Amino acid sequence: MTAELEGLKVAFLVAPEGFEQVEFTSPWQAVENAGGSPVLVSTTRGKAQAFKHLDRGDSFPVDAVVDEVTADDFDALVLPGGVANPDFLRTNSQAVSFAKSFFDRGKPVAVICHGPWTLVEAGVLSGRRITSWPSLATDIRNAGADWRDEEVVVDSDGPNTLISSRKPDDLPAFDTALVRHFATAA
Repeated sequence: MTAELEGLKVAFLVAPEGFEQVEFTSPWQAVENAGGSPVLVSTTRGKAQAFKHLDRGDSFPVDAVVDEVTADDFDALVLPGGVANPDFLRTNSQAVSFAKSFFDRGKPVAVICHGPWTLVEAGVLSGRRITSWPSLATDIRNAGADWRDEEVVVDSDGPNTLISSRKPDDLPAFDTALVRHFATAA
C-alpha cells in the first residue's frame, strides 16, 4: 500500500442498482491501495446492486445516502459507469446536485464509461475535454464538451480536475490517473 491518498475521503456515487461492478471495484481498490478512504454513496440505504454487463453481480453496502452528505464531506468523487446507473442518477435531483457540487467546490472528479450522463445533466461539461463510452459522444458534444476517443483524458482547465475513461479495458490507466490527480488536487 502506498500513501498518496492518505487521509483523503473519496465518494463513489452509484444508483441502488445497475452500476458496472468492475468500474466500481477497480477504482475503489486503487483508492484503498493508495491509502485513501472510499465511501459508497447512493440514493437509498441498504445495499447497492452491481452488474457485470447485463448480469447481476455482487451487492455492496451503502455507507451514506446522497441527501445526507455534501461535497464538503469528501475530497474527490468517482462516478462508475454501467448504462442503468447514470441513467437513474441523472433523474435524481439530489444525485445531480451532489455531483455538480464537486465542480462548484473545485474538487477532482473521475468518471468512466456511461458515467458522464450524470455530468451532462449537472451542466458542468461545457468547455471541458472528456472521454466516455462512444455512444455518449453526441450527448457530451451537445453539452458543450470536447469528446475524445482516448484511453484516459485529464482536463485540468476548468474549476477542477476531470479524469475520464471509456471502458473497463481502460481501468489500469484510469486508476493510475485518478490516484495521481486526486493526490495532486488534495
